[in-house]
Amino acid sequence: MSSPGFTKRQKERARQDKQAEKERRKKERAAEKASKGPLEPGVDPDIAGIVPGPQPQQETELEE
Repeated sequence: MSSPGFTKRQKERARQDKQAEKERRKKERAAEKASKGPLEPGVDPDIAGIVPGPQPQQETELEE
């Protein structure tokens, strides 16, 4: 059976690894955000590039 100290060290190491991974992902997201550059003023990034009005019909192939 493992000693309580060993188990505690394992849990602490796992916690540290998880925190390090979260920090790495956070820095990665920040770098991606910075590389995209600023958007035009007054442009909502959620709807940028959407064309209003009727959308073109998709071509569908009929099975013969």
